[in-house]
Amino acid sequence: MSSRASILVVEDEPAQREVLRYNLIAEGFDVVLAETGDQALEHLAESQPDLVVLDWMLPGPSGIEICRQIKSGRDSRNTPVIMLSARTEEGDRIRGLDIGADDYITKPFSVAELIARIRKELRRTHPVAVGERIEHDDLVLDAGRHLVERSGQRISLSTTEFRLLSVLIERPGRVFSREQLLNRVWGHDLDVETRTVDVHVGRLRKALRQHGGDDPIRTVRGEGYALG
Repeated sequence: MSSRASILVVEDEPAQREVLRYNLIAEGFDVVLAETGDQALEHLAESQPDLVVLDWMLPGPSGIEICRQIKSGRDSRNTPVIMLSARTEEGDRIRGLDIGADDYITKPFSVAELIARIRKELRRTHPVAVGERIEHDDLVLDAGRHLVERSGQRISLSTTEFRLLSVLIERPGRVFSREQLLNRVWGHDLDVETRTVDVHVGRLRKALRQHGGDDPIRTVRGEGYALG
C-alpha cells in the first residue's frame, strides 16, 4: 500500500471504463472499477476512495443518487465527486452540482482534462498523493521529497510511519479510528490486525520526539488517534 490516491470509477460503458482505468493507472493512481450503481455502493461500503469519478446514467441507482449518498455520509461527505454525463443542458449541470458533485464534465471529454481536474481536487483533499508540502505547527511533511522535519530538524521515519503521518497531517484534529487508519495505510491486507496500528503509532510518536518536543499525536479513548 502506498500514499497514492485511490479512485473509484463508476462507468457502465466498457470501452470508456477501460480508457479511464488505463490512463489513471498510468498517472500513478490506484483504480477500482464499478459498472452499476449497486456495485458502486458495495465498494463505498467496504472502503473509502480518495475520489469518485461517477457517470450519471447507470444501471440500478443513478449517479445522482450515489452522489447524494456520498455527500450525506459522515465519513464520505468530503470525498470529491466528479460527475460525468452526456447531459449538456445547464439545468442538468446545476442539478449535479446542487446534489453535491464537486465538478461536472460533459461527454465526450478529454481524458487529459479529467486528470487535470482530478489533480485539482486531490490538491485540496489529499495533497500527499500529488506530492505537496504540508505544514502543521512545527511539523513539515514534503511528500514529493519523502522528507519529514520537526522544528527544522530531519526526522527519520520508516515507510509505514511516513504513510501513517501522511494520513494524520492531512486532517489535523480529525480523529481516525484504528480501522480507518488500517484501511488508509495498509489497505485490505487481512493479515494485519488493528493492534498493528497501536504499535506503529507508538513508533511514530517516538520518532517525532527524537529531537525533543511534546507528543503531537493525541489518543482519543475508544475512538482512535488524531494529530493535534
